[in-house]
Amino acid sequence: MSDFQAPLRNIRFTLFDVFHADKMWARNATLSEVADRDTADAMLEEAAKVAGQVISPINRSGDEEGASWEDGKVTTPAGFKEAYNTYCDGGWPGITGNPKFGGFGMPKALGAQIDEMLYAANSAFALYPNLSAGASLAIEAHASEAIKALYLPKMYSGEWTGSMCLTEPHAGSDLGAIRTKADPLADSSYAVTGTKIFITGGEHDLASNIVHLVLARLPGAPKGAKGISLFVVPKINVDEQGALLEPNAVSCGSIEHKMGIKGSATCVMNFDEAKGYIVGEPNKGLMYMFTMMNYERLSIGIQGLGCGEMSLQRAVAYAKERRQGRAPTGAVEPEAYADTLLVHADVRRMLLTMKSLTEAGRALSTYVAIQLDTAKYAEQPEEKACAVEMVALLTPIAKAFLTDMGLDATVLGQQVFGGHGYIREWGQEQLVRDVRIAQIYEGTNGIQAHDLLGRKVTFNRGENVKVIAQEIETFVAGIKSPEIEPYCQTLLAGVANLVVLTDDLVARIDQNPNELGAAAMEYLHYFGYIMYGYMWLKMAVVAEHKIVGDDGFYQSKLDTMKFYFDRVFPRISGLHETILAGFDSMDVDVDWL
Repeated sequence: MSDFQAPLRNIRFTLFDVFHADKMWARNATLSEVADRDTADAMLEEAAKVAGQVISPINRSGDEEGASWEDGKVTTPAGFKEAYNTYCDGGWPGITGNPKFGGFGMPKALGAQIDEMLYAANSAFALYPNLSAGASLAIEAHASEAIKALYLPKMYSGEWTGSMCLTEPHAGSDLGAIRTKADPLADSSYAVTGTKIFITGGEHDLASNIVHLVLARLPGAPKGAKGISLFVVPKINVDEQGALLEPNAVSCGSIEHKMGIKGSATCVMNFDEAKGYIVGEPNKGLMYMFTMMNYERLSIGIQGLGCGEMSLQRAVAYAKERRQGRAPTGAVEPEAYADTLLVHADVRRMLLTMKSLTEAGRALSTYVAIQLDTAKYAEQPEEKACAVEMVALLTPIAKAFLTDMGLDATVLGQQVFGGHGYIREWGQEQLVRDVRIAQIYEGTNGIQAHDLLGRKVTFNRGENVKVIAQEIETFVAGIKSPEIEPYCQTLLAGVANLVVLTDDLVARIDQNPNELGAAAMEYLHYFGYIMYGYMWLKMAVVAEHKIVGDDGFYQSKLDTMKFYFDRVFPRISGLHETILAGFDSMDVDVDWL
């Protein structure tokens, strides 16, 4: 089993050559004070060492041992606590945190690259700090100054972690149905009572305290989603200076026994009049929680990307070593008993598909992260507003498409391994199991598709789709390369069709709301392939300019771009036909199912 090697050259190519993130940071008054190319390079190097040398080696053992639960306490697998301490010693939990409370204030575009390394090295481990980062973000954005000052420094240092407590036994994606309640107390705190399930990192032994963000209802709150408030509920109560006091009335009732990410504790959490503190205003908790959920949705998309990257690394290494059969055109290495797997076209198909999906996914996640940075730090209101709109439109695509393609990449890697891919010894089957959950949690991919088409697109009658279409058309108009130009026309045709499909779907949904669910998933995938095509043209233009004196790196970009448009992008034709089919064939008597 090959060990994880951070794809630093590919990361730097994407971050600096394609998107010029360092130049963007230099232009921004806030980011220019903390981020530059040299600092980012140093951080990427150190993150690669931590991911490859500390976190990756405990991936398989963590899967085999898993998290364990006894008498309400969770023990993480051997090595996790030591690795977490090393991670915290490097300051990584606060990498993108507000400097006012002890964070480093680094841009999300840099943080996204570090997230990818963590997920590729060990998805189960990565979930602990990433959930905590999301909780910190929600607190920083919406909580009172007193709550921020009390909790954020300890969360940025990693001394305390955070969790997100939404789901209840009877209420999964339908959060408007939650029953957890919060009764006001005389000291302005609240007694929070209820049960939450599927809580990642709800209990563990990595940190001295866990800060739960809990959705609950106040007495007399409106029904449904409009009556949900958000509360900070610590595992252990703290005084005004942050010193630990007595345990809060929070307990872990059990942990789930899962298909994958077994080193990550997925908990049933019980709150029995636990002391909590309201975040922001009453009845706006779901809106506040979306700050965290949107962060986590990009993060989980990056989990799919990271697992795809690890699958590609392993599959390429195996294909270069494994000898089976001869090339159809005759022996490539006649002195050997057989040629390597690389001589077989079908193996190349699988490897190039994985490469085309993974590298485009890295580019898209970086693109969305830059939009997040622009939305947060832009100095011009118009630029900020445009970025906010793009983040809203692209977040469901980033979450769902990257995880769907991540599963595809891990399964393809498993296929390259053949029988060895099905055996635990080689580690490939773990990747398949670990990435599968990414399509389910943080809002299933079906829900992401409904969010994209039903909220983000239909809500403004497809105008935001036309904005991104115009951006792509403007970029393509500036490409003057005879080698790349044919692929530009292919993408432009797909973009034009996306706009037409969007207008058609908006009209059909007006007539029959069932058309939304019938088309949503295929529409998201169509959009995803368009965005990957856009990313590949961006990468190809840069690669062509740098190809002089190339060692093969930039040529591989051009070759993979061509493969993507020839062999992967045509999938949109089938998606187009499926979208046009609409709801009619689903309008059947389901009692016969």
